[in-house]
Amino acid sequence: MLLVKFHPRTDPHCPGGGESSQQPEECQPQAGTEHYAATVQLPVSLDDAFAYHERPGCLNRLTPPWESVQVEHSDQSLAPGSRVVLKTKIAGIPVRWKARHVWYDPPHGFADVQDSGPFARWAHRHLFESLGSDRSQLTDAIEYKLPAGVAGKVFGSGKARRTIEAMFAYRHRVTQDDLQMMADYPMSPKTIAVSGSSGLVGNALCTTLTLLGHKVLTITRDDHGDEESVAAWGDPPEFEKFESVDVVVHLAGKSIAGKRWTPEFKKQIRESRVEKTQALCEGLAKLQQKPPVLICASATGIYGDRGEEILTETSADGDDFLADVARQWEDACQPAREAGIRVVNTRFGIVLSPKGGALQQMLLPAKMMGGKLGSGRQWWSWIALDDVVGAIVHCIHNEQINGPVNFVSPDPIQNREFAKVLGEVLNRPALFPAPAFALRLALGEMADSLLLASSRVVPEQLQQTGYKFRFTDLKDCLRTLLGKELKPATQATA
Repeated sequence: MLLVKFHPRTDPHCPGGGESSQQPEECQPQAGTEHYAATVQLPVSLDDAFAYHERPGCLNRLTPPWESVQVEHSDQSLAPGSRVVLKTKIAGIPVRWKARHVWYDPPHGFADVQDSGPFARWAHRHLFESLGSDRSQLTDAIEYKLPAGVAGKVFGSGKARRTIEAMFAYRHRVTQDDLQMMADYPMSPKTIAVSGSSGLVGNALCTTLTLLGHKVLTITRDDHGDEESVAAWGDPPEFEKFESVDVVVHLAGKSIAGKRWTPEFKKQIRESRVEKTQALCEGLAKLQQKPPVLICASATGIYGDRGEEILTETSADGDDFLADVARQWEDACQPAREAGIRVVNTRFGIVLSPKGGALQQMLLPAKMMGGKLGSGRQWWSWIALDDVVGAIVHCIHNEQINGPVNFVSPDPIQNREFAKVLGEVLNRPALFPAPAFALRLALGEMADSLLLASSRVVPEQLQQTGYKFRFTDLKDCLRTLLGKELKPATQATA
């Protein structure tokens, strides 16, 4: 392990250093504290790397998804005096973490300190250094001290260190991957309207698009929008806002996993997708200045239960309820296609994130040593949430892509192997299976369609058009998402 000592207040060779950018006393080392510093190289210029961190939403984007952390308040600024309040839990006890920015020297760095929270002291310096016209380096330098004096250090030091190492393993991977995406898909800033922006995919997409420098408008079901939203199903004059939009991303639809599929609930599932999409596309088709691109959600459920068959975008549709809904959902985009809008139907597989969706629901059973579902032989086609976002950006950028696109990893896996890998990551054996009859008794038709159906889908279109997946190995994906990867300190600050 390489250890390098630096003093950023006076060393002109240190990122953020030099007499012209002296840092305040609050950033200076104090006695009895511990130090952590780690560096990551970034595939963009110094200015682009700093701009990514300065844009609204960066803190949310870089917050580890396994942590119970919410941004309660943010001044959306890095300037000295600006504040952030986080809600978190320590050993199950609610804690507010109040932080304040104390140093700001763009594009070389910024710093924040804890005013109150779980640490006796916390000072975090974000230091940027240019490595060339299109390369840069970020160093996160932390000085911290645990509460409760010697007892806190003895009993909590190891846990605190592992938490910090996991946090920066995640933060640096996401930062590096996001900025690699910026380098791979150079685009002038676009105005992108997104429906379903509060959902798992929509929230992550809106945040990432903003960090990449685009303007995001949320699509609302209200009668009227505002400067940051557009009412797609409201008054006709409101719809004209779409004439200044470059891309529409339509993700909204009622959750299919909320409760048992009664006839009324199935009607709501269908109407929230088919009718809303039909109305949106008919409206877009009538505009004088049409958005060039529409990205519309769909699902791999369109293929139905297909056993061992390998499924591509050209495979035939299935014949169950979800397949029928997905087929009508994609057909509802036809008015936009006929009007000359490039339409991409994103057939989502099982989207993985501990913040929501299937993985969130599987964590507790897995921790209780739960195993396969039914026979366990059914194929599950999964994709990391970050690859969903990345693939949407890929589809926006690549003008040759249109029609259905499978949003799944290149490596589908059988359910019994999925349970085994998840158990290994959580350090729990996958011992107790859930019999098919019990799942059907508890969930009805939903059990067959969502849990027991076999869907061996591959991302032929994404691979043929050159998309580079962040995660192709399930174990690597789960270790990253669940905080099992650690990044030891690469520099010492003393």
